Amino acid sequence: MATEEHSLSYPWTFTYFKKVAIKSYEENTYTLGTTSTVEDFWRLYVHLRRPVDERPTVCDYHVFREGIRPMWEDEANVNGGKWIVRLKKGLAARYWEDVLLAVLGGQFRVGDEICGCVLSVRYQEDILSVWNRSADSRKVCMQIRDTMRSVMGLPLEATMEYKKHTDSMRDNSSYRNTQKLE
Repeated sequence: MATEEHSLSYPWTFTYFKKVAIKSYEENTYTLGTTSTVEDFWRLYVHLRRPVDERPTVCDYHVFREGIRPMWEDEANVNGGKWIVRLKKGLAARYWEDVLLAVLGGQFRVGDEICGCVLSVRYQEDILSVWNRSADSRKVCMQIRDTMRSVMGLPLEATMEYKKHTDSMRDNSSYRNTQKLE
């Protein structure tokens, strides 16, 4: 007897980025799979390597709506931005899973605004971000910020930064020129 699967609001594609000097960003980004149901997600997720601190590898984990590339220049991202939370080493795995489940489960309550989320594993810190379509919609941006803060259990004084993708493209750096929105 087959059991009914539970559809997600959107299909989500999991990718992994690890820089190799001679390859382009897109050539260094590997698709791990796409999920469209809760059951698909768990079938894929249980086989994925979790971010760990023992042997830090500089890499990025991406989960974006199917058809949206994890790039500032993608049509869905170009007018958007991202909320950024910098994490001390040792916290990324837990927060990543909490935010990932909130994104896939529609807990942000901003319609189709969420494009995806990224965990950037670095040597000194890890960086968790949630990407959205419309950087100029203050209401949407504040809802995303507040939901991230709630899902992660962050205190009000925790530093969260917002950066428009147009600024990232202009300065060619993910984390320069961030702005704290109050």
